[in-house]
Amino acid sequence: MTAVLEISGLRKIYRSRKGVRKALDGFDMVVETGQVHGFLGPNGSGKTTTLRTLLGLIRPNDGRMAILGQPVPDRLPQVAGQVGAIVESPQFFGNFSAETTLSLLADAGGVNRLRVPAVLELVGLRDRAKERVKTYSLGMKQRLAVASALLKEPRLLILDEPANGLDPGGIREMRTLMRDLSDSGMTVLLSSHILGEIQLICDSVTIISAGRRVAAGSVSEVLASHTSSTVRVRLEPGVDMLGAAELLRTAGAAITMEKDHFTVGNASNPAQITKLLAERQIYVSELTPVSADLEDVFLELTGTAPVDGTNRQVDQVVAKGGWGQ
Repeated sequence: MTAVLEISGLRKIYRSRKGVRKALDGFDMVVETGQVHGFLGPNGSGKTTTLRTLLGLIRPNDGRMAILGQPVPDRLPQVAGQVGAIVESPQFFGNFSAETTLSLLADAGGVNRLRVPAVLELVGLRDRAKERVKTYSLGMKQRLAVASALLKEPRLLILDEPANGLDPGGIREMRTLMRDLSDSGMTVLLSSHILGEIQLICDSVTIISAGRRVAAGSVSEVLASHTSSTVRVRLEPGVDMLGAAELLRTAGAAITMEKDHFTVGNASNPAQITKLLAERQIYVSELTPVSADLEDVFLELTGTAPVDGTNRQVDQVVAKGGWGQ
């Protein structure tokens, strides 16, 4: 496939009285034509700096960037008409309607106003098009921002947190829209903290941490490269689950209790679980490997807390290398 976006060795250094901070430290990324590509990283990792640099809003210290085969920022004016983007929180005039807002943007960008009702339909704002933007919820403003980025029918669509403020139904609709755009031939670069959505929607991902790329490839490749040693354990009905978990914990297992089962997070030899429990006449009804998901990989690579705010409590942490070897 042809690369729509290429970044190689990108560096951005900020200097202040407090010292030198490397926002980007030799960052690389490639996005292929027609893909939905997820761009992931914790807060402060360099995601927004990368996007702003691509769009000519920040000048890098070093590195090479190209959009649609053209070097940027030098030839950005030649490709800007084929790129739609939302970076950080969009701002609109509250007293204008969505229809008026998009019509003015269409005029400013030399776009036919017939695109306005089309993009309002795409993002689900057709029935609210004549209402003032100041009456919109945060989620509706996000939809309007996406609509504005789609006015030019871009070949590359760059979206920074497009699901911000959307309810579950709106997130599902946004997911469908991104896939439909990709199916139509558009390439989508999507930055998001909703890792479950990224896993569902994206063909490929790049993960950035401290200004450097720490993983890249198809979603399946990235997940496959980070196998999990966690297993799910269910016991026969009526068995003391807490007692069984305590038995394994005493032997060195890292236990996470769930409602109707528990997991062992360091089970390098799952057979040891059944052996220990069977010796106490406790019998296992299910012993299933738990596949690593994108959130697990993200946390492992970036060393950050869960981005959705959840607190996954593990009762015991043991030495690296696993339990039951």
